[in-house]
Amino acid sequence: MLIGVPKETWPGERRAALVPQGVKKLVDAGFDVSVESGLGVPSGFTDTDYADAGAKVATDRTALLQAADVVLRVRKPAAEEIGPLKSGALHISFLDPFNEKDLVNSLASHGVTAISMEMIPRSTRAQKMDALSSQANLAGYVTVILAASHTPKILPMMMTPAGTIAPVRVFVIGAGVAGLQAIATAKRLGARVEAFDTRPVVAEQVQSLGAKFVEIDLGDTGQTEQGYAKELTPEQIELQKEGQKKIIAQSDIVITTAQLFGRPAPRIVSMDMVQAMRPGSVIVDMAVETGGNVEGSQLDEVVDVNGVKIIGQGNLPSEVARNASEMYSNNLFNLISEFWDKEEKTLNLDPEDEIIKACVITRDGSIVNETIKNL
Repeated sequence: MLIGVPKETWPGERRAALVPQGVKKLVDAGFDVSVESGLGVPSGFTDTDYADAGAKVATDRTALLQAADVVLRVRKPAAEEIGPLKSGALHISFLDPFNEKDLVNSLASHGVTAISMEMIPRSTRAQKMDALSSQANLAGYVTVILAASHTPKILPMMMTPAGTIAPVRVFVIGAGVAGLQAIATAKRLGARVEAFDTRPVVAEQVQSLGAKFVEIDLGDTGQTEQGYAKELTPEQIELQKEGQKKIIAQSDIVITTAQLFGRPAPRIVSMDMVQAMRPGSVIVDMAVETGGNVEGSQLDEVVDVNGVKIIGQGNLPSEVARNASEMYSNNLFNLISEFWDKEEKTLNLDPEDEIIKACVITRDGSIVNETIKNL
């Protein structure tokens, strides 16, 4: 069975779907692997690295797609690159299936079996395949590094003969995978950290990292079965805003990570809150790609509001492309190896398996994922 890995063409995307170590593991498992020349260059891997790991390095992208039984990518395919795929081929990548109706229909009509990495369930068994979490972990780290590079202050307290420097105050909104990593990174750099999440159940995790959990009574909130925050009512959003106002005004750095799976991000930091912050303060809006948590944030721009910087950097994992590629590659290998029958040399994608049922979007010419089918 041939696995084909084309290089990413999405603007600014530096990650690779497969790294040389992943190639070696797949070859050892019995696969043939072909990668497009230049696949790993943006993340620090040469064609020679891939060849030494056992991959064939291809220069004809279309031929690579036509020959592959399994295609691995980071980003969703371009519309014109679905046609060359074999009928019955398996395509694995992030697909954004909630917002890409035409793409999903095209994959189905071409007979492609499509797995969306966003749809991997958050279960103990699927944890090693959970690319959303692996990439969010790195994104949380990057938000703090970005903020540190834009603030005119150092993060830790420093006592010197010239005087004592107080630690920077960091406020992290959202304590999911990304938020917890942002908290941990800011604490390691010596900042004073506070955090808020609509799920009171995460307070202990926040406190275990050395941060203060901010309590705002929003009434009944909780989380979904997958561990995501439930969508707040308009009234609850207003309560959250009111409770955050004073903390935001006193903070040097605010990092927002609040996202809703498959839906636009909630707007939780209004312009009056931004304007109440001191000049030199920094806000990093991690949700900018899905509409943004912060009023005034712009994708891939740094907006200055009276001396307060709003950073709307998209594709944060790509800022640490080597590690992000390694983690994503491991996620893909773990997914494939979970369903690989080494004796029969086939992938057994049992439609009744809980993981397959959740992440396979199209199969045998139809949309088979119930959630996406019913949109």
